[in-house]
Amino acid sequence: MRGQNVALGAAGLTAFLALGEAAPRLGLVKEAYVPPTSRIAEALVDEAADTAFWSALGDTLTGWALGLALAVCAGVVVGVAVSVVPYLREATASTIEFLRPIPSVALIPLAVLLYGTELKSVLLLVVYASFWQVLIQTLYGVQDVDPVAEETARSYGLGTWARVRHVLWPTALPYVMTGVRLAAAVALILAITAELVIGAPGLGRQIAVAQTSQAVPEMYALIVVAGLLGLLINVGARTVERRALAWHQSVRGEVAV
Repeated sequence: MRGQNVALGAAGLTAFLALGEAAPRLGLVKEAYVPPTSRIAEALVDEAADTAFWSALGDTLTGWALGLALAVCAGVVVGVAVSVVPYLREATASTIEFLRPIPSVALIPLAVLLYGTELKSVLLLVVYASFWQVLIQTLYGVQDVDPVAEETARSYGLGTWARVRHVLWPTALPYVMTGVRLAAAVALILAITAELVIGAPGLGRQIAVAQTSQAVPEMYALIVVAGLLGLLINVGARTVERRALAWHQSVRGEVAV
């Protein structure tokens, strides 16, 4: 079954690449705006031989990784604290519901005013967007703790830390890992968006430079790199999730299938 899925995915990708090659050559789209797949591939090879490309890729990955790490740590700590401390969930519910829907891109003017085009601007946007993914999932996970298990732990005299470690965390971990996987994708989107709009160093700025200089094949090549980077991050996040939850019923059932 898995081999069939891989074959179908490869066939779909091949058809998409063939369509990208044929459409501009047949005049269905203007080649000046949408170059053939072969020209994009050539531009990608040229980019790979340029040290500026690797430097930009490193800048993007740095902003992504640091922002994601900060968001995950903050989201888990705040989520557990808000859920465990009495009345804190009710006291912060309205604030969370007010701040969570604010689009991260709306903070771009603030980021520019505070930090200009530095890495801190990228981190501000990445952390803000990713934090909510982890926080909300952590809150859901803590709410899913079995009250009977919680009361049983209390009756056996387990302290707060012991209950968090042995009762709360195993229940919340699947939710947290889902939040981390979602946050990883959101962090990449915001990192490249910040670079594209603000002009911070990274793939986004390289894409903007290629667009303004009419280097269309190079622009598409960089966009392809961003897409491949997102794919690798998603696969890596799913792999980490499966390994971290190897004991969980959902993962065992997935492996069995």
